[in-house]
Amino acid sequence: MRPRSLALAAALAVLPLTAVSLGVGTAQAAPTPNASARVALPQTVTPAVARSHKQGDVPADRRISVAVSLKLRNTAELDRFLSAVGTPGTAEFGHYLTPAQFTERFGPTQADVDQVRAFLTAQGLKVDSVSANRQVVNATGSTSAVAAAFGTHESTYSDPQQGDRSFFANDAAASVPAALAGVVEGVSGLNDHTVRTTRIAKPEASAPHAAPSGFGPAGYDGAYRLNQLGADGTGSTVALWEFDGYKSTNLTTYDSQFGLSGPAVSTVSVDGANYDAKPGDGQGEVELDSEIVRGVAPKATQLVYEAPNTDQGEIDMAAKIVADNRVSVISISWGSCEPDTTAASMTAVNNSFKQAAAQGISIFSASGDDGSRDCTRSTSGSTVKAVDFPASSPYNTGVGGTNLKVSGTTYSSESAWSTAGGGVSTQFAKPAWQTGTNVTGTMRTVPDISSNADPASGFAIYTQGSTAAGWQVYGGTSAAAPLWSGFAALYNQKAKAASKPVLGEVNPKLYTVANSSSYATSLHDVTSGSNQDFAARTGYDQVTGWGTPIADGLASALLGTGGTTPPPTGGCTAGQLLGNPGFETGTAAPWTTSTGVVDNSASEAAHSGSWKAWMNGYGSAHTDTVSQSVAIPAGCKATLGFWLHVDTAETSTTTAYDKLTLSVNGASVATYSNLDKSTGYVQKTVDLSAYAGQTVTVKFTGVEDASLQTSFVIDDTALTVS
Repeated sequence: MRPRSLALAAALAVLPLTAVSLGVGTAQAAPTPNASARVALPQTVTPAVARSHKQGDVPADRRISVAVSLKLRNTAELDRFLSAVGTPGTAEFGHYLTPAQFTERFGPTQADVDQVRAFLTAQGLKVDSVSANRQVVNATGSTSAVAAAFGTHESTYSDPQQGDRSFFANDAAASVPAALAGVVEGVSGLNDHTVRTTRIAKPEASAPHAAPSGFGPAGYDGAYRLNQLGADGTGSTVALWEFDGYKSTNLTTYDSQFGLSGPAVSTVSVDGANYDAKPGDGQGEVELDSEIVRGVAPKATQLVYEAPNTDQGEIDMAAKIVADNRVSVISISWGSCEPDTTAASMTAVNNSFKQAAAQGISIFSASGDDGSRDCTRSTSGSTVKAVDFPASSPYNTGVGGTNLKVSGTTYSSESAWSTAGGGVSTQFAKPAWQTGTNVTGTMRTVPDISSNADPASGFAIYTQGSTAAGWQVYGGTSAAAPLWSGFAALYNQKAKAASKPVLGEVNPKLYTVANSSSYATSLHDVTSGSNQDFAARTGYDQVTGWGTPIADGLASALLGTGGTTPPPTGGCTAGQLLGNPGFETGTAAPWTTSTGVVDNSASEAAHSGSWKAWMNGYGSAHTDTVSQSVAIPAGCKATLGFWLHVDTAETSTTTAYDKLTLSVNGASVATYSNLDKSTGYVQKTVDLSAYAGQTVTVKFTGVEDASLQTSFVIDDTALTVS
């Protein structure tokens, strides 16, 4: 067999370099990208540019750090999987993916990363890091190099809506060479305007107190019946999403005051950030988040992820949390209004949120403290109806706010907090699960649920005051998000004890409960009060969502008919599970393959039909892969079968120079080589019954050495269950 040509691969490798060597001068050159050779990246200009005053050029030698976000693959299949993994009765229900499985199936390929890295390096930028999930490539360079790389211009501005605050930004949309357009999602870091702010609120008299005042754990745990779950968070881990630090002594003072104990809180640095030695103005936010989670789920482990307060910092934090995969819950109390946040950055963060959903991670985000006018303290101002991101992400459960009244530690009543965030997203479409709301339109509405947030009915928090640490009364939807995160930690402990899946993506299950007969026993429906534009009402509303928790009733509904009962294990419906098993669609999907593997050329015949997967055969060092993820139902006997033709120019009868490895979830289950050469196809079978009840990634990896080709040709695959 004549070796396959590498000309196509070589051409593809060169394409990203078509606009290189533009040079770095003493001033930025005017952007002159060739329209036919470059493609604009939409939504990469901060909206603040249109409302701000241009002051001049950013110095050409100033260093800028950028995050290049890469596109997810197989997005239609990802949407299908996310629906299936949360739906009882499906083969994939509750079988969440590992980070490696997600990346293999839906993430950018290593070839995508290499292509972007080569482009950035050729443009004179230094690639600093690549996220573990391959979704983000971080790089730094001079302003001139960055502007040339992305076909734009960097200027300084002053924002009159924020006291003439100075910032830098790109004047027009970024662009990339056309060869990268199918790989690159967007570029962030071209401006430093958007910063995340806390969703914390304090009464006017906010001086520290010597003794606690406001709700302590006994009060909110009793009112919302969190103390009736029979759980303390043991075995659950919660990530706190932060842009500032904390003092561990303040947290231990809170614990001592209320008789709480649990694992010590620890910090996870993102991009080198660690504020704990000298926390800033956001210290109260971080300590509020931690203390509320501790009050609800004292034995849960808390990991405080601390990131730079930039678009790039937020993108990198999202990617790191899901790639680390150490938590089952994320609590977010920082945000920015949608109209004043670069859409490309929101999309990049949201891609990691999709990965979180696929991995079974629940996310609760504060909906904001400026009512339905979330940009009140931002550039667009109070005249614009707007909602807060990340709460607006469909993969986050947006948490609104109420004023809670109790009798002792027993629930009495609630009304909507007048500045609780809520409204309609302009960024995200209404998800299929957002039903029964009686809100018309095609866009997502926020919030989904709520809990106490009014500082007038606030929480006792031990944190830093103006001169010393002490007891404060804090509110805000910043307090509501960690309370619900604590509930999820309790729930996950109970689910594990019942041999059921973790809560995972909350909203599809939550809306199922809210639209069922379990609603009244699962959630307090808040029907009085309003924010600027929306009033609380019976059922769903855009101030309090579906309402506040009746924790034991809600947990029972979720564990039972609410959507977390695994499929039965006592039987198995016979069938074949792989998609496109003979590659006859002429495309890879739902397989994930190296470039050029799915093939219908006459040089290698198919076992049947016209198409097959032809791996290797180049006669030079080369690696090809073919993989597909599939859920094997519990209780099934499972067998993987495929037809393999090994065609080689190697003559050795003793040495395996070129190898094909079959792995399942990263573990090798069979190996073939040039020693298995044959004149035709040979059927191979592997027993996968040990993987019943799991989602598995079946992967073929062909590795060819530097000389004498070996072709591994695969066709007519089948994963049969019986």
